[in-house]
Amino acid sequence: MNKKIAVIKGDGIGPEIVSEAVKVLDKAAEKYAHTFEYTQLLMGGCSIDVNGVPLTDETIAACKASDAVLMGSIGGDTTTSPWYKLPANLRPEAGLLKIRKELGLFANLRPCLLYPQLSGACPLKEEISSNGFDMLIMRELTGGLYFGERRTEEVDGVMTAVDTLSYNENEIRRIAIKAFEVAMKRSKKVTSVDKANVLDSSRLWRKVVTEVAADYPEVTLEHMLVDNTAMQLVKNPAQFDVMVTENMFGDILSDEASMITGSIGMLPSASMNETKFGLYEPSGGSAPDIAGQNKANPIATILSAAMMLRYSFDMTDEADAVDAAVKQTLNDGFRTGDIMSDGCKMVSCSEMGDLICERI
Repeated sequence: MNKKIAVIKGDGIGPEIVSEAVKVLDKAAEKYAHTFEYTQLLMGGCSIDVNGVPLTDETIAACKASDAVLMGSIGGDTTTSPWYKLPANLRPEAGLLKIRKELGLFANLRPCLLYPQLSGACPLKEEISSNGFDMLIMRELTGGLYFGERRTEEVDGVMTAVDTLSYNENEIRRIAIKAFEVAMKRSKKVTSVDKANVLDSSRLWRKVVTEVAADYPEVTLEHMLVDNTAMQLVKNPAQFDVMVTENMFGDILSDEASMITGSIGMLPSASMNETKFGLYEPSGGSAPDIAGQNKANPIATILSAAMMLRYSFDMTDEADAVDAAVKQTLNDGFRTGDIMSDGCKMVSCSEMGDLICERI
C-alpha cells in the first residue's frame, strides 16, 4: 500500500523527534511491504523565517493533497524569540489554529496511557497506578464556549462579560460517530461527559450521543457528569476507554489525564476531520532549551505516527507493532532524560528511535 504523508517538522525539538518517527514509519513500511511518500513542509517559526508567515497557502494545499500529516512542535521561547514581537496573527501558533480550520479538524484524540515501567512517575497512590490505565480522550475542537458569541459591555453601570456556549446536533453527531468508530478499534466502551443536570447544550449532547450509540450495538455507552469525571480520573482511571466530550470540558480533562501519566513527553495526539484524514503530533511543546542537543524524547511523536497507521490508514497490525516496540524498549530499561530512573540506561533521541526500530 502506498500513502502520502505531509511532514511538518516545525520548531525547537520538532525536527529531531519527527525524524525518529519517520525512521520508525520506514521500518514498519519495510516489514509490512508498504511505501510512504513524504512531502517536507514548513509551518510555525521556521515558516516565518523563510516566508514571513507561519502558514502558507502552498503548505495547506500540500497537506490537503496528502493522506495524513505528521507534525512536530511549533513555536519557541516567548520571552526571547523575535517571532513573539510580531502581531498575534503572524506568530507561530497562529499557524496551528489556521491549519486546523483549513483542514476541518474537529476531533482531537489524546491517548493517556500509563506504562507499567513508568508507574513510579504517576502522582497517584500505588494501589491505583499499579493497575495502569489506557484511555483516549476525544475533545470536540471547533465549537462550544471557545467559539461562541462573546462580548464585554457596561450594563446598568456594571461591566458585564458574556460568553455563549452553543452546539448544534450536527456538530455533536459527527464527534460522537468518531468516538464510536475509535472505540471499535479499542475496548468498545464510550464514556460521554456532559453537564446535563444543568446545561441545555449538554442535554442535547446526551440525546444525540445516545442516538448515535444505537448504530454501534457492540459498544457500551455510559454518560457521566463532568464533575464526577474529574473525580473518577484520579480515583479509578482504569475504568475509562474512550471518553468523548465538548470543547472546554475536554480541554480541562485531557490536561488532568496527562498529568497522571507522569510525563507529557510520552503522550501522542491526533486531530481528525470527518474522513480518515488526520494531523498527528506530540502533546508536548517545542522545548527550545534542549533543541539540537539530541536529548528530546521522541516517543510521543512515534506513538503519534502509530495513531496515523491505526486511524488514518487502517493498518492495525503495523500500529500494534510500533506500540509493542515502544513497550519492549521501555521494558528493556532504556530511557531518555525526562523519564530516567535508577537502574535504567539513558539514551539520546536518535538512539531511542533506533532501539524502537530494532524491536519492530
